[in-house]
Amino acid sequence: MSTPDEEARGAASDPLTPPAPSASEILGQALGGAARRAGLDPARQSHTGHVVWAAMGGWRGVLESVLPGLAFVVLFTVTQNLVLSLVISVGTAAIFTVVRLLQRSPVSAALGGLIATAVAAALALWTGRGQDNFVPGLITNAAYGTAFLVSAVIGWSLIGLAVGFLMNEGTVWRIDARKRRVFFWLAIAWAALFYLRLAVQLPFYFADDVTTLGTLKLVMGLPLFAPLVAVTWLAVRAVYPRQPEADAESEA
Repeated sequence: MSTPDEEARGAASDPLTPPAPSASEILGQALGGAARRAGLDPARQSHTGHVVWAAMGGWRGVLESVLPGLAFVVLFTVTQNLVLSLVISVGTAAIFTVVRLLQRSPVSAALGGLIATAVAAALALWTGRGQDNFVPGLITNAAYGTAFLVSAVIGWSLIGLAVGFLMNEGTVWRIDARKRRVFFWLAIAWAALFYLRLAVQLPFYFADDVTTLGTLKLVMGLPLFAPLVAVTWLAVRAVYPRQPEADAESEA
């Protein structure tokens, strides 16, 4: 008669029992799912311009990303009234979320923007300093930049994990020197983007220059994000060339 420990070991070695997903598989699935929702699925034969536009969320996504921050910068510059500027900024983000709810369209992006705007506003109200409205964004840039950099250095590029999931090859890309090299440099490029934002904006944060800081955040947002999305898409498509059967299906 077997003991419970022996039965557990037998179940773990049972070939019919699917293995537990590894940490890389779980992370790749999460990253790939986010990329797919953003329209960045390399398995789809999409035009680069369409991919970039989808990643930005179209006109609605651009407005949701830009208007709350723009409203804060303009109002604070003109009135120097922190409370009014923050209320209008958060209110603008809330309107976008309510409109999406009423139209029963996906609210994840707008809701995420609303939460981020509200958290930043709460911090600025708590400290009474307008520049603290940008602290969460600075922290986010530091965190994302570090995550991309570390993933590249240790050989587990976040870009590669996401693409591997989307292309149904898991982590097989790591045995392909060309893919590994491409994903390494793409991760470095994304890390450089986040660190560049941090390096340019931090001096104005410490100088209490709210207007310049807010303007730089807008200028270094989508205008830098969109080209890097295009570069990433083109680089990934280069290492996963279109298959002849896919061409035939698209022409049919």
